[in-house]
Amino acid sequence: MPRPAVSDHAAGPDDAPAGRSGLRPLYLTLPMANVALYLLWMGVGSFLLPLQVARITGTNDTAALSTASTVGAVLATVGNPVFGQLSDRTRSRFGRRAPWILFCAVLGALALVMQAHAASIAMLGMSWGVVQFIMNGYQAALTAALPDRVPARRYGTFSALVGLGVPLGTIVAALVVGGVPGERFGLDGVIGGFGGRFAGENGYYLIAVVVVVAALVFVVVSPDRDARSLPRQRFSLKGFLANFWVSPKGHPDFGWAFLSRLGVMLGYMIVLTYNMYLLAEHIEIPPGELLPTQGFLMIVNAVCTVVAALVVGPLADRVGRVKPFVLTSGIAAALALVLPMVWPTEGGMLAYNVFGGLAFGVYVAVDMALITKVLPRTADAGKDMGVINIANAGPQILAPTIAGWIVAAGGYEALFPVAAAVSLVGALGVLPVRTVR
Repeated sequence: MPRPAVSDHAAGPDDAPAGRSGLRPLYLTLPMANVALYLLWMGVGSFLLPLQVARITGTNDTAALSTASTVGAVLATVGNPVFGQLSDRTRSRFGRRAPWILFCAVLGALALVMQAHAASIAMLGMSWGVVQFIMNGYQAALTAALPDRVPARRYGTFSALVGLGVPLGTIVAALVVGGVPGERFGLDGVIGGFGGRFAGENGYYLIAVVVVVAALVFVVVSPDRDARSLPRQRFSLKGFLANFWVSPKGHPDFGWAFLSRLGVMLGYMIVLTYNMYLLAEHIEIPPGELLPTQGFLMIVNAVCTVVAALVVGPLADRVGRVKPFVLTSGIAAALALVLPMVWPTEGGMLAYNVFGGLAFGVYVAVDMALITKVLPRTADAGKDMGVINIANAGPQILAPTIAGWIVAAGGYEALFPVAAAVSLVGALGVLPVRTVR
């Protein structure tokens, strides 16, 4: 029986419908679709984009990388809430979200092919911006599946499953694009990497195919419920634009959750943005070992994130609390960032990625659960998830500029204490949230 489309309470009642196919397929299709998305974000953002900048400029040009990253992130910030609200208003036999997931996946794949052939920093920035704008539509519709289709008693588990997109997407990107020295695992040769075959245009093509396939699997295997019977709202441009505003006075918990995520993700992105250059210039990894070393460290970080998320997500459901886990993750992340600051070697970076990965895993296990519990209205779940996802895209805009200032003023080593402080403040932002324990 259809749920009312308009409600003044937060989304996610215990009896939230799971669509025509039930809840069970979502345990597989939702994390799979999210892994494909983060394969794109991490594969392009951490590997293909810096490599393309280096090819275009002939050097590790941090200013050029910052320009290309910032243009994309600005358009991503706009795309998430816009597509989120469009999906809220969609009425089709395939549901509200599925048409946008599939449409954005196909269009985003075409934009990735265009980006593969960018021959200047301006073209690279604009094409990456188009990709991010479109794929944030995919992300907005995908993340709305949690408040739409998952019962509240399963928020922790599904928050962890959705959170696996970051580490698993990172692992796949590191193995396929970068490769990992087998000796680090007691093996011969290089694990993955494929001789650099995907460290360029082919990498873009592969990611484009994966995104489209994951979208098809999601909409076919776990189809949403028919939305044609839901109430329709007459379109008004003024009302459409005004609806993006969520009053922090009227919904203070939503505002604090937004600021908390913004701080945590900004602290994370300050280091991640310059990760490759940090290893090359600060840790002084030889050029021939740079990609495999980065790939190895990213895999270590990702594996630790997966382990922590899978343990903490169900645990949060069991104890019925999320705030203590957010606080723990912020404190642990800040402490982890101290390690490479006092131990500026590959060993220090390894220790940071182990403890930082565990801390981030604790955070992603409960982040979506926290956000979903403070959404203002069921009817606007897509738009509100899009607004909250600005706290993901915003740091991508701010981090390159902030990191550039930090490196210019205090060198690469100064990135760590600043990122630690920002992450800790972000975690503390969860304390004023009153409706969630």
